[in-house]
Amino acid sequence: MSARSTQSSPADGTPAPRTARGAGEPAEPPQHAGVPQHAAVPQHAGVSATPAARELIERLTAEHGPLTFHQSGGCCDGSSPMCLLAGELPAGRYDVMLGELAGAPFYIDAELYRRWGRPEFVIDVSEGAGEGFSLEGSHGVHFVARSGPAAAV
Repeated sequence: MSARSTQSSPADGTPAPRTARGAGEPAEPPQHAGVPQHAAVPQHAGVSATPAARELIERLTAEHGPLTFHQSGGCCDGSSPMCLLAGELPAGRYDVMLGELAGAPFYIDAELYRRWGRPEFVIDVSEGAGEGFSLEGSHGVHFVARSGPAAAV
């Protein structure tokens, strides 16, 4: 996150936010609740959860506090969504926020999002712990991302 300074607006004298990089640069865009300013937000929600997944997310939130999801593109746990403590893996400048699941933001890499054809995911739960470090593994289950016609809930 860049440092901010203010510069008075000539029209009304109110301070206008500017980046510290230079007074000639445009003001930083408004921040969506809980979304880093560098993370893109698509125009439509691209992620939803089954009732079982929503229940597990709410349980994990009660146990651990705020959560965040990152859709893996093949490293760590295959292509499974990873559920982590909020802030444990901050969204990068090339991440896209697809939406929220029970209050937890869900991110995917922008290039992966584009290559996969701007997918819409339904997050579900399957038996057996995943092979990665996603929080739900301690409950003997793992999150799965389904897309396409078979994903309809």
